[in-house]
Amino acid sequence: MNVRTMATSGVIAALYVAVTFLIVPFGFMLVQFRVSEIFNHLVVFNKKYIFGIVIGVLVANFLFSPILVDVVFGVFHSLLALSITIISAKFIKGIIKRMLVNTAVFTILMIIIAYQLKIFADIPDYNGIPFLSVYLILALGEFIIMAIGVPIMYALNKRLDFKKLI
Repeated sequence: MNVRTMATSGVIAALYVAVTFLIVPFGFMLVQFRVSEIFNHLVVFNKKYIFGIVIGVLVANFLFSPILVDVVFGVFHSLLALSITIISAKFIKGIIKRMLVNTAVFTILMIIIAYQLKIFADIPDYNGIPFLSVYLILALGEFIIMAIGVPIMYALNKRLDFKKLI
């Protein structure tokens, strides 16, 4: 990994953590609107962004999550979803189409986080909520944030050219 990639990855990780910190009450547990998930769209521009995003998820979950196992599940969820997006990008032409696929992949794979919360969260209310409901609530939050991120990241790319930044 070259110095530029390392430095950019560090900046992305720091931004992910900082943005997650701003919305801590809304970024964890059952109803999640983690705005920093918008950074997941960076991998459609360049696969090297995976490093900064995954490190950001790891650090944010370690620092802010009330459930320590969220570090493992959150990193696994992000790594799997980002990897699927990177692989699928070889077959999908167009940035917006790739971001839409990325949104779908992250939304569908929220089943991993739903499983984690259902099994490991020490919150009595979760015991009365069916697994499918937990999943749908989490998936809806992820879908909203990722969908909002599509036009934002597309517009930012016009200015910054994400492909060449890393």
